[in-house]
Amino acid sequence: MTRLAPLLIAIVLLASACVRPPLQVEDTPTPLLAEDSSLFLPAPTSTPTLEPLRFTLPVLTAEPRSAWRPPLYPVPWALSLHDHFYFIRPIPADQVNWPVADYRYGGTFFGDVVHSGVDIPADMGSPVLAAADGVVIWADWGLFSGAPGNDRDPYGKAIAIRHDFGYQGKPLFTVYAHLSRIETVAGRKVRQGEMIGKVGDTGITTGPHLHFEVRWGENSFFKTLNPELWMAPPYGRGVLVARLADTHDKPLHWITVLLTSLTRRAVYDVRTYGPRVVNSDPYYQENLVLGDLPADVYKVTFEYESQKQQYWVRILPGRVTYFRFQGSKGFFDEVPGYEAGALSP
Repeated sequence: MTRLAPLLIAIVLLASACVRPPLQVEDTPTPLLAEDSSLFLPAPTSTPTLEPLRFTLPVLTAEPRSAWRPPLYPVPWALSLHDHFYFIRPIPADQVNWPVADYRYGGTFFGDVVHSGVDIPADMGSPVLAAADGVVIWADWGLFSGAPGNDRDPYGKAIAIRHDFGYQGKPLFTVYAHLSRIETVAGRKVRQGEMIGKVGDTGITTGPHLHFEVRWGENSFFKTLNPELWMAPPYGRGVLVARLADTHDKPLHWITVLLTSLTRRAVYDVRTYGPRVVNSDPYYQENLVLGDLPADVYKVTFEYESQKQQYWVRILPGRVTYFRFQGSKGFFDEVPGYEAGALSP
């Protein structure tokens, strides 16, 4: 170990001599009423030529993959005008309660079935919690088909709740599917955090998990929105939201995007939405969401028309970080002025 010390010291001194002052990433969020652009890195071009950034040399170990994450921000939580983290996680905090990474909202199963929610890989019999106050409007088999008692329904045993609040004047619903047991009845008033069922594998499924949906306007399979934009993130973590489109602003489907953490060297991947069933948020008009990201600076890379595209984003704790890409027009960090309430194709 003593022979390695001079070499390690030399590496640290060399790194310190050729870099700039450190980026300051806040440990706790600052309450804001609107987006503060001073908190974000300057928007680079698609091929930025940034000087090296100063950072503490990391310990090159993988992010822990245990059944623990920091506690969630209290809901409702919104640090900017258009954030809407209204729901808690429907699985208790002492278990894995984040979506499976390779089958997110808008992803595909067997290359054809587009996912209308998120899957949380909980153990069989784990408690399922109401994500917010509301009234149970379905508690039975047959939610997808609309036929009570239909034990061939793809959702299996399922619960739907109409919540006591809405968004932009329209009601909000949440759906809890593939349950092993239903612990409530239609018409019952439930409170946030109340156990309403247990995780199972009923319906069309490859194993025990909770399928969770957020529906806006109607309790309809075709009216879902991305739950990762509605569930409160853990302390110290934020959400990346993006719209990737061609030069004519037509959304790009199934584009694989990589995010590389600057200080921790962790790599995350996510794909843009498929072309059917799913909807974009009425404000963000996104086709990509990646939640539960530790606060940090990330390099974003993907391919467009056989060319590698690169961008830098800063994830801030407790809030959404947004960017959009529009083909030959490049990258933008302002949210486009789409008509409120419109859903992208």
